[in-house]
Order: sequence, then structure tokens, then C-alpha cells
Amino acid sequence: MNRFKLLDCTLRDGGYINNWNFGYETICSIIKKLIEAETDYIEVGFLRNCNYDRDNTLYNTIAELKAVLPSSQGNSRYSVMALHNLYDVSKLEPNDGTVDAIRVTFHNYDINEGLAFVQQVMEKGYNVFCNPINIMGYSDVELLNLVEKMNQIGPYAFSIVDTFGSMMRYDLLRIYSLVEHNLNTSIQIGLHLHENLGLSYSLAQHFIELCVSGRHAIIDGSLFGMGRVPGNLSIELMMDYMNRFQGGQYNPNAAYDAIDDYVDPIKKIEIWGYSTAYALSAKYNLHRNYSEYLLGQGKLRVRDINIILSGISEYKKAAYDEKYIEALYLNYQNDSIDDTLAKETIREILGSKEVLVLAPGNSLNRYKDNIDNFITEHKPIIISANYNDITFGAQYNFYSNIRRFEQYSANDLGKTIFITSNVCKAAKDDCIVFNYYDLACDETGLFDNCIIMMIRLLVTLGLNEINIAGFDGFNVETPNYVYKDHHSDKKDVIKQNSMIAKYTEKLRKKININFLTPSMYIK
Repeated sequence: MNRFKLLDCTLRDGGYINNWNFGYETICSIIKKLIEAETDYIEVGFLRNCNYDRDNTLYNTIAELKAVLPSSQGNSRYSVMALHNLYDVSKLEPNDGTVDAIRVTFHNYDINEGLAFVQQVMEKGYNVFCNPINIMGYSDVELLNLVEKMNQIGPYAFSIVDTFGSMMRYDLLRIYSLVEHNLNTSIQIGLHLHENLGLSYSLAQHFIELCVSGRHAIIDGSLFGMGRVPGNLSIELMMDYMNRFQGGQYNPNAAYDAIDDYVDPIKKIEIWGYSTAYALSAKYNLHRNYSEYLLGQGKLRVRDINIILSGISEYKKAAYDEKYIEALYLNYQNDSIDDTLAKETIREILGSKEVLVLAPGNSLNRYKDNIDNFITEHKPIIISANYNDITFGAQYNFYSNIRRFEQYSANDLGKTIFITSNVCKAAKDDCIVFNYYDLACDETGLFDNCIIMMIRLLVTLGLNEINIAGFDGFNVETPNYVYKDHHSDKKDVIKQNSMIAKYTEKLRKKININFLTPSMYIK
């Protein structure tokens, strides 16, 4: 007997596409075709507190569910899913053999409530799958604690659920290894994947390769990958793969018929499949609704969506907060500008001259003679960053911080002021403005250190080399700045230095940076 089973969730997960309104005849026909395809498990919908409609795959009771089941189920078994906080388990009848398994989902913040629900379902005689939402959001310690709870209650299966579609091969290896080596061998392991990064078919094959212990496993899929954009693992692909490489006995032709007759017509109305916006939500391991909200605005390019998503705080990622993403969107719209003319202006200013960027580090005091000698010899364009230099004759000041701008710009008389667009509210009309997000973000997210932003700007202008002084690094023991600062925060200096060093090293691959003063950021 093959220890790998396939579970089809078209009528449940696919229901997010059409609000579970498949139509009674279509529901019955899809189930029959999946039985004909020798599907191991057929998930026929959700248990929900709802007004039952036989055209929908949402049910209050098993009795309601029976109305769509054929007289013969072949070798297939039926399952149904319940979100513990959306279903009153007291309505669930004791198992009479109609439904083999009930799959229960819960978040990392309501595990105990979810497992209490699981135990009640088990007491009614059902095999229970525990499907923790967003397993990618669990640390190793949190995952091991969850596995220990699984061992205590002993469900039928424990599923690795990649809710946000952000999983890659090394993530699957890490999570599977922790589960495999710590979960009781009597508990099967499930796998539920989404198609955000286009990796579900590859990851499913990798999962099979990892399962060498002899433990039984269940892999989810849906017909044609039907599910909320971008969709799920396509079960017809897995049927073919299992037949070719794992001794499977599936009948993919029946699945193809179900796709042609029932699923493809739905896809022509409500499209699912790969989407760059949802790939980005996976990249940052975010709730998909953040991308959905931004797509709904209809005014954003994908690069804009990338920038906004990159700024979502860690504690906001898993639970969708519409007011939060609305505020990020509005802030972005306010701060985002076209800076083409500003870049042309600064190109003309710089010409072919050398550039010296003055960061506000305290080494400017200690190494004044060295810097003066460099200026005398090279006669560079001098730009001070987030402060007003009065020592070395800087001709230009660059501000990316509103507080610093308000603190120093009043004394910038006679200088040309460069600012980023987030500073515009406090700025004068004659400032040269650059788009904040272009300089604050890269492919890894938002990081708006002023010097990093200044270097990014110079890179975009095509410079091959720059000189920097005062880019010291943060120190808890000595003064950090060339000026007296009563607002400096010396918390997390190790993390700050590490992040700045990482970005500096990346930028040094694009532009030669000549440090005139000692810096923690020189390898």
C-alpha cells in the first residue's frame, strides 16, 4: 500500500474563488469524478455556522453534507474542514462512518482553543488533522512546543501548512526535519502548499524525497490548482507524478474531465494563477489580503506594491489589518514623487568632479587634518548628510530625516538643499527633492539610514567612486556624533551596525567607497 495519499480540496479551498457557490449538480459531479480518479481523500467543504444552501459547500452538520454524496465512494474517503472559531462543535454528530476525517485550523495565538476543539472532535469518533495556520511564522522553539502538544493529544495527522505561499526548499527541509524527528510516528504528516512563488509542484516532490522514515503522509491539491489567487498545488499533476514515480494507481483522465467540464469554466470568470503581487506577499511572508488591498487601489505598479509591502512591521504580518495597510498606502502616495528632473539637476552639479560625503560621525573631529588635506588636494563636491557642516565647507546638505532637517536647515544659508520626499512637509520650495522610497528600499525591504540612502542616490546617478568621512558606526561608550545630540538612541547598536554593514557591503559591489576616516563598516 502506498504510504503517500492525495487529498483534493477543490470544493473547500477552491470555494474562496466563487464563495463556495458551485451549484448542487456541479458539487455532486466533481465528487463523482474525483472518486473515479481514485482520489484518496475528497474534502467536500467547510463545517460552518451558516444558513445551509445545497448549492454551496458550507455545512452546519454531517447530515446536510450527505445530500451531495453518491451512493458509492469507491476507495475514496471524505473529509471536511472546520475553523474552530467559526463552528459550534456541539452541532457535530458522532461519527457514523460518512466522513472519515475532519481537519481543524488554528492560529499561533489561539493554539489552546484550537486543540480543545480538536479533542472534542476526536471524542466524537473522527480522525482529526491539525492544520496550524502559517507554519512559516513559527520559530523552531515554537514549532517544537506545538509538536509536543500534538504528541499529547495524538491527532490522526499534523499538516505543514504554507498559508502565505512563502516556503522554499530550505524552509521545507527545516520544518519537516523538526516535525519528523519529534512527532510521534503514529501521527501522519500532511502538506498544504500555495502557488505564490510557483514552487508548489517542486516542493511536493521534495517533500516526498524527504519522507524516508516510512511514515505515512498526505499531500493536498486541487483541480487545476483552484483556490484564492494565486491558487494551490494542482492535484492532477500530483496524480501523474505519483503514477510515474511512486507506484500510484490514480486515473488523471477523470480529473482532466472534471477540469474541462466544471473548473475551467469557473476560471474563465474568476481567474487564479501566478501573480507578481502575491509573489511579493509571499516574499515577505504576509497575509495575502495586504496585496489584495493594494491591487484593489488600481493605481499602483508592482514596484510600488513591493515598496509598501516591504515596510509592513513584523507584528502586523500574519493578521490582516486593513486600517494599517490603508495608512501605509496613503503615506506612500503622499511621499512618492517623480524625481527625474531632480536627478538631472544633481548630475549637472556633480559633473565629473569627485564627491565627498560627510556623515555626522565623531571621527570628523579626530581626523580633521586628514580631511582638510584631502579637500585641498582633490577639491571635491562636499555633501553633508543629515546635519549642517560648518567646518569643511560643504556646499550641499542632504536630509532624509524631518527632525534633523528642522534642527539644522535654518542655518543652511547659501547652500543647496537635497531632501527626500518624506521631508517635503517641512521643506522650503527651493529644495531639490528625491523620491524617498527609491532610496530607502531595495529587494530586501525598507532601510532608511541616511548615508545608505545617499550612496544609493549616487549609484543611481552612475558614479563609480565616492569618498566618505565620519561614517563611524555606533558606539555605546563614546560620543557618536560630531555635534552634541540629546536625542540619540544607543539601544540595539549591535543590530544597527550589523544592518548598516550589510547594506554598505552590498553597495560596495556597485560603487567604490573610499573611507577617509575609520569605520566599523570596512571589512
